[in-house]
Amino acid sequence: MGFFCLFIFVVFVNGKLCKDPKYAVANDFLFQGLNIPGNTENPNGSNVTLVNVDKLPGLNTLGISLARIDYAPYGLNPPHTHPRATEILVVMEGTLLVGFVTSNPDNKLFSKLLYKGDVFVFPVGLIHFQFNVGRAPALAFAGLGSQNPGAITIANAVFGSKPLIPVDVLQKAFQLDADVVAYLQRRFGEPSNY
Repeated sequence: MGFFCLFIFVVFVNGKLCKDPKYAVANDFLFQGLNIPGNTENPNGSNVTLVNVDKLPGLNTLGISLARIDYAPYGLNPPHTHPRATEILVVMEGTLLVGFVTSNPDNKLFSKLLYKGDVFVFPVGLIHFQFNVGRAPALAFAGLGSQNPGAITIANAVFGSKPLIPVDVLQKAFQLDADVVAYLQRRFGEPSNY
């Protein structure tokens, strides 16, 4: 079993404690609750329920995790990346507009409209999104190629960093007026020093 390490002393693999196999219990390999819809009453209208090694210890060293993604009507799982995982998404209910952008210098958008039963892959580390284009809630499940895929939501990371990235830097990078940058920093993080 990959979750366990055959060592007498304490060993960490990928930051997680290896468990002696003789102390394993069935609950180390069980997560319950993916049948429960996530709360989509937030500005994006989406909710991700991630089942990674923190919630399911049996995933340690196995290189996989899972997520349930709920979308309100017109809900968005905003542009984000998983620095340590490729993602494969299957639509269970609803219609989603999905896409990812390749890296520099091309920055090419690959996008499709997905219906119930459709599957789409987002390569590791690339910015991607899902948007519910329907008037009814949508549901998808995603498999991720890491026990701890990580998630970096672009707007939150750029405009809500702690401490804030200087307004001058973001103004030049995004070709925005300083007042717009300050507004976005207030929306995503702390008040701007601008």
